[in-house]
Amino acid sequence: MNTSTKLTLLTLLVLACLRVTSGAKRNFKCPSGCACTKETIICVGNTPIPRTVPSEFTSLSMVNGSIPEITEGMFSLMPSLQLLLYQANSLSTIKDDAFSGLPHLEYLFIEENKIETITKNALRGLRDLTHLSLANNKMRFLPRDLFFDLDSLLELDLRGNLFQCTCENKWLMVWLKNTNATVSDVFCAGPSDMKDKRLSDLPIPPGECMSTDFVRHQSIPIQSMSADIFSFKEDIYVAMAAPNTNSCVIMEWDHIEMNFRKFDNITGKSVVGCKSVLIDNHVLIIVTQLFGGSHIYRFDEQQNRFTKFQTIEVFNISKPNDIEVFQIDGDWYFVIVDSSKAGLSTLYKWSDNPDRNETGFNSYQFLHEWFRDTDAEYVEVDGKSYLILTSRSQPPVIYLWNKNSQKFTLHGEIPNVDDMVAVKAFRVDGELFLAMTCYIGDSKVLKWTNKQFTEVQTLPSRGSMILQPFAFRDRHYLALGSDYSFTQIYLWDVESKTFHKFKDIYVQSPRSFAVVTNERRNFIFSPSFKGKSIVFEHIAVDLSL
Repeated sequence: MNTSTKLTLLTLLVLACLRVTSGAKRNFKCPSGCACTKETIICVGNTPIPRTVPSEFTSLSMVNGSIPEITEGMFSLMPSLQLLLYQANSLSTIKDDAFSGLPHLEYLFIEENKIETITKNALRGLRDLTHLSLANNKMRFLPRDLFFDLDSLLELDLRGNLFQCTCENKWLMVWLKNTNATVSDVFCAGPSDMKDKRLSDLPIPPGECMSTDFVRHQSIPIQSMSADIFSFKEDIYVAMAAPNTNSCVIMEWDHIEMNFRKFDNITGKSVVGCKSVLIDNHVLIIVTQLFGGSHIYRFDEQQNRFTKFQTIEVFNISKPNDIEVFQIDGDWYFVIVDSSKAGLSTLYKWSDNPDRNETGFNSYQFLHEWFRDTDAEYVEVDGKSYLILTSRSQPPVIYLWNKNSQKFTLHGEIPNVDDMVAVKAFRVDGELFLAMTCYIGDSKVLKWTNKQFTEVQTLPSRGSMILQPFAFRDRHYLALGSDYSFTQIYLWDVESKTFHKFKDIYVQSPRSFAVVTNERRNFIFSPSFKGKSIVFEHIAVDLSL
C-alpha cells in the first residue's frame, strides 16, 4: 500500500468517526478520548488501549499517544481486528508475540514512532497480514527472519529508518532480493561509504561477515604461573608451574571428554617454572624452584610418569624467573633467567655422550650479571641468532650468537623501552615483531626494521605481567593480561598494520597464555596465579546471523 492510499484510508476513518452512529452495540461505551463508529475506534492523545471491544469492531487506530512499548498479547482481547494503526506515538520497543491473539489482522501500520528495538518474534503468528508499515522510525537493524511468519505479505514499507548496511543486516539484503512482496526502496544511513545507497543493491562478499570469539571451555582448579604445551606420540600435554602446591602439574588432553585432565604431578619446593623439551627419544621437563635447586625430569614409559633425570647446576641463580628453550645449529640450549640482583642468568647446553656418561644439560655460559632479568626470548632473523633479555633495572639487551666462539656476545640494547617484565616474538606476513610487557605504564609493540627494533604501537597496561602474541590461521592476536581487570584481546588490522581492541576475557592474575590446537579445534590455555586456570575456545562467528 503506497503513502497516498494509506492517507486516503486514514482520512476515511476520520470522516467515519465524525459521523458517530448509534449502530454500535448500545452496551459498549466508547473509551474517553476515542471516537467510535460501527466498526472503527480511533483514539487520539494519551488514551489507554481499550481492554476489550465487541467483535463488530475490526479497526483500531492509536495516534499521538505515549505508550512506550508493545508487549506480548497487548491486543489479544480484540481478536476481530483486521486493521491496527499505531502512529506518531512514543513507541520505542516491540517485544516478542506483541500481536498474538490477532488471527485476522491484515493491515498493520506502526509509523512515525521512535522504534529502535524490535525483537525477532515480534510479528509471530500474523499469517493473514497483507500490508505492513514500519516507516519513519529509528531502526538501525532488524533481527534475522523477522518476516518469517508473514506468509500472506503483499506490501512492506521500511522507509525513513536508519538502516546500517553492515553484516548484521545481510539477511535483510538477501530477503529483499527474494521476496514476492512489494517493498519500498530501503536506503542505507551508514556506514559513510554506503550512505544513500539502496540496501538491496549491496552484495556482501562471502566470508566478510565472519568473525571470531573466545568462549569459556573449561575451568581448572589449579593456580599456576605458567602453561607450557607439548606433544608426544600424538597426545597433547601442558606443564603448569603451581607454586602454591609446590608442584609442576602435567595435564593431558582427553580425546573423549574433550577436556584436560591431570596426568602427573612433579612435587618440589616453591616451583616457579615448568618447561618441556623433546630431544630425540627424551621427553624432559625443566623444573625451576626458588629453594632446593632446580631439576630436570624425564618421562619413563614403563612407569608412565616423570622421574628425576638430572639436578641442574644453579649455584649462580638465586631467583629463577623464566626458562627459554631453543636450538642453534642442531644443538639444544636453554636459558634460566635470574631476576635477583645477586644472581646471574645462565645458558645451558645439551650433551649426549653415553660413553662418557655425559647425557644431560650443563652450564655453558653466564649472561648479564647484576641486572634483575625478568624474561628471555630467542629469535632468528636475517640468518642470525639473537637472545633478548628484559630487565626491571635497564632497557632490554640483545645478545648475538657468535658462530666462531659458539657463544652469545652483547650486541646492544633496545632504547626508550624501560622496566619491561616480559618479551615475546611473533611474525605477521613474514615481518618480525616484539610484544613487550610493562607492569605499570605502556606495553609496546616493536618491529624489526633496518637491523634494529623500533616502536610501532603502545598499549596502556596496568598490572600487566604478560603481553602474549598468538595466531589462528590468518588472524593474529595479542592478549594483554592484568592483575587488576579483564584481559584485553587485541586483533591485528591488516590495513593499518596495528592491533585494535577486540574483546575482554576474564582470568584472575594471568601469567601466560598458550595455544592448544587439537582435532580441528583451537583453544587458549590461560593459567591464573590467584584463581582457577581457564581454557577458552576460539570459535568462528557469523555476524549476519
